[in-house]
Amino acid sequence: MFLNRFWKWYQTKLTYAIGFMFFVQIIQIPHMWWAADAYLQTNTISNINPVFDFILYGIDLIEIPTIINTTLLFIAHVRK
Repeated sequence: MFLNRFWKWYQTKLTYAIGFMFFVQIIQIPHMWWAADAYLQTNTISNINPVFDFILYGIDLIEIPTIINTTLLFIAHVRK
C-alpha cells in the first residue's frame, strides 16, 4: 500500500526528476574535463584555485541522487 502511494506520487514528479538528471549531466561536462586534467596532470584547469577544485570535486556527490533517480525512473516505467 505504501509503495503504491509512493509510485503514484513519483510518477507525477517525473518531469522534475528528468530535469534534475539533465542538469546533473550538464554539470558533468566541466567536471569530466577537470578530472581528466587532474589525472593527466596538465594543470590547465585543475590545481589552480582550491575553491574551484572543491566545487568540481563535489559534483561527484551530486551523482548519488541521480543514480537513485535513474533507478526509480526505470522501475516506474517497468511497472507501467
